[in-house]
Amino acid sequence: MATIEECHAALEKLSDSMRGAEGDVRTAAALDRSVSCRITDLDVTFVGRMTDGRIVVQDTLQGPPVEKAEIRLTMTGDDLVALVAGELNFAKAWASGRVKLEAGLRDLFQLRKLL
Repeated sequence: MATIEECHAALEKLSDSMRGAEGDVRTAAALDRSVSCRITDLDVTFVGRMTDGRIVVQDTLQGPPVEKAEIRLTMTGDDLVALVAGELNFAKAWASGRVKLEAGLRDLFQLRKLL
């Protein structure tokens, strides 16, 4: 099972990848939205902001977040680490229910360019 530190590092790596993106992916990454990433097996939620092509984690909360972020991800720690490492395909994980992504319709259309 992935640790909180490994999950935080995976989010940092994802953020670095987004910042280095170009074209449509860079445009999608440039959204300014609140973000949460709920790690179910660790019962923690990373909350922060996607801005300027990066995800900035501002806090790590025990349990679910109090406030609903504009973009919400839910998965296990192992799945987060595997997604960022390129070992797990997002579309397949999402279709099978291993990964949940919730956002407004416009944001979902933009985010699909990232995934």
